[in-house]
Parts: sequence; structure tokens; C-alpha cells
Amino acid sequence: RNWGYDGVYPFAVQHSYGGPPGLKHFVNTCHEQGFAVILDVVYNHLGPEGNYLRDFGPYFTDRYKTPWGEAVNFDDAWSDDVRNYFIENALHWFKNYHIDALRLDAIHAITDMSAHPFLQELAEKTEDFSRHQNREYILIAESSLNDARIVKAGSQGGFGIQAQWLDDFHHSLRTILTGEKTGYYMDFGKKEQFEKSLNDGFVYDGDYSAFRRRRHGNSSSEISAGQFVVFIQNHDQVGNRMLGERLTELTSFEAHKLAAAACLLSPYLPMIFMGEEYGEKAPFLYFVDHGDPNLVDAVRNGRKKEFSQFQWRGEPPDPQDEDTFSRSKIDISLKSRDHHRYLFKFYKELIRLRQNYPALKNLSNKKLKTGWDNTHNILVIHRWEGSDEMLILMNLNKEETKLSLEIPEGYWMKILDSNDSDWGGNGSVLPHELETGAGLTLTPREFILYHKENSK
Repeated sequence: RNWGYDGVYPFAVQHSYGGPPGLKHFVNTCHEQGFAVILDVVYNHLGPEGNYLRDFGPYFTDRYKTPWGEAVNFDDAWSDDVRNYFIENALHWFKNYHIDALRLDAIHAITDMSAHPFLQELAEKTEDFSRHQNREYILIAESSLNDARIVKAGSQGGFGIQAQWLDDFHHSLRTILTGEKTGYYMDFGKKEQFEKSLNDGFVYDGDYSAFRRRRHGNSSSEISAGQFVVFIQNHDQVGNRMLGERLTELTSFEAHKLAAAACLLSPYLPMIFMGEEYGEKAPFLYFVDHGDPNLVDAVRNGRKKEFSQFQWRGEPPDPQDEDTFSRSKIDISLKSRDHHRYLFKFYKELIRLRQNYPALKNLSNKKLKTGWDNTHNILVIHRWEGSDEMLILMNLNKEETKLSLEIPEGYWMKILDSNDSDWGGNGSVLPHELETGAGLTLTPREFILYHKENSK
């Protein structure tokens, strides 16, 4: 039992889940159902227990350190074949298991000062393999660098990776809804930051970061919206909390719906964390099953040190205790009970809207205009694609808010309101047809979507 980030045999498939035949069957079944499969791979370190690669070659270097131990040798002496080992690993999953895409874990922990970085070479070899196979294989980076070069094409001086996670979207929205201001969340909390993330991607694009105590990032304004993956929860943002609380436990039901709509109807690629779609209540905690008592103690102490920057009080659950793992299991039966069924239904409706309306389906933050109402409390978003137009109202406040809105010309009809009884709300009081200058009252954390019709 572990998160899967302490792997020591990068080419091996975990036997307890069915081994190679089981993984191939899983991928084939997903493809038959129209699903692509993305595999999370870790090239920034190897696990501390059962790691024998150092006995066979210069796979590690002492020039750098990672938060998890020895750094992989991507630019030191004899690194050519080390790089090839990991490139062949990526192609192995594409070729032998028909995996569609790889999510590259924490590339900010891959230190490589060479003129031709490993990540760029990996992207080039993946592109070559795609061309040879006459289909596209995708690389998606997890990065905290806010560096647009990661997803820029090689011809533009970038690495050529196709997409990356956008942490700033999560951080800017989460801090508004929860009020958290500790750890790296100290850099966020302003509503204008969420607006900037919708328009540009990176919030920190060269601005001073109080958490890092230096300037951070560069501009992503020229990066395609389709190259950013956004989310309101993921395994790190939940599991690296001391008590593993999900958004369900940290915000109201209405706030969860608003966050879901903001993510799923954003111009970016949305990602849903397991159980989020119905409001799973179980925590997602960090759990391990190591055999070395000294390693177990190191993990325990490391977690406590990590939590200290967030000023969380109390004793964290023991990662080695099997109960910590058991408590993290989801209960999918919740999706048909109580308010959970409303949330599950709401997520499905958001996905349906995104699929069926060009203005929402379009992966472009250039065909998007944001602004605040006169009191700067309601975020107004205008999205369009061709003749299809959408108007989004988001009350990011905890209290009821009134506004008078100047709207673009046309007939605007309401097609979604998070406060409707269909989604477990108290019943919407907003008009079905939107008129310029009309007084509107939005309930706390309400999300409303209006569509421009050709005629009444």
C-alpha cells in the first residue's frame, strides 16, 4: 500500500494488480469504451527501499538533491545512457502497453544544466515515435516553475512538452473559497488573481512571491489554453494536508458546486479527483508500507516538518499504519444518496454543457472577457465561439450580493443555476431572461450561466 511514487523498477508492472496482462487488458477495455489512458511516471527520483540501480551504473549524482533523496543523473558524467534508460521507459509504455499519454511527476525536481535538457530530448523522441506510429502520444508535465518554456515548441526555445498542470488556477480559487493563507497559499487570496488565471494562465509570471521570497515565473499569455490542465482537487493538494481533508470538508456544498463549475466550464482542460464528482467524504491520507523501521521514522518526521509551514496543529496520522490506508478508501455508493446525488448530477450536467456548446467547448482564453460588477464582488465572464455566446456570473462571496449588470446586446436565457433545486439548492430567484440594468440578487457562492439566443 503506497501512493506509487516510490517505484524502484520503472519498467515493471505491479503484479498484485494483474501484472503486464492485467494492465494490457485494462488499457484495451478503456479504449473499447472510448477512454484514453494516462500513466503517471516518476523520473525525478526512485524509491528509497529496494532501489538497486546504483549497483549497475551511474544512475545518480551527488551534484543535486531532491526532496526525496538522490537526484537522477541527467547531466553529469556518463549521463547519456541514463537519459536513454528513461526515454526508453517512456516509449516502452507507449509501444508495449498502448498508453496514450504520460504525466511527468514533479519535473521541477529534475535538475539538468545541459545545453540539450533531458525533458526536451524526451519530447523529441516522443514526437519521433508518434510520427513513426502515425498517431499522437502526449506528455503532460507537473511543474511548480511557472515556466512557459516547458510547453513551448522546440523551435520557440521550449522543451516541446504538450501540456502542464496549472497550480495557480487551483491556488487562486481555493484560497478565495477556504480563506487559507498558510504555506504556499500565502501568495494567493485576491479575487483578481483568479481572474488573471482565467485570462493568462500563470498568476505569478515574474511577480514577487512572498512564499518563495523572490520573483517567480514568466508569462504564459501566449500559451494555448489547451495546454493547461486545471483542477480544484488532486492527490497532492488533498493528500499533503495533515488530515487529508477534501474540499467537501473545507467548504460549503454551494462553494463546491461553484468551484466545480468554474473548473469544468473554464477554457482549460479540466481534471477531476477521484470521488470529487459526488462529494466523497473519506480523507485521502499519505500511506506507506515500508519494511525498514529507520525509513518509516524518516517518513514520519519528514511529514511533520512539511506540515509545520502550514501551521496545522495536532498529530498527523501514521503513514505506516494500515488504518491510515483503510480510511482513505472511497465509498462510491454515496453518489446515489442525499446531497451527493445532486452533486453527481450537477457534474454530469456541467460536462454535457461543455460538450454541446461551442463557447464552452472551445479551448481558448482569448475568446473570453472577464470583469467585475460595480461593487467588485461578482465575477462576470463572457465567452464566445463564432455566433455562440455565454455569460457566466460567479458570486465568490459568502454572503448574498446584489448587482446591476450591463450586458452585451441580445436575448440572454438562463441555462444553469447552481442554486436550482435540481442541484440541491434552495431554488433560484434569478430571472430566466437577463435584461440590461435589471437588479439581480445572487445567493452566497452562486454560479449562473446564461446563453445568448437568436430570438425570444
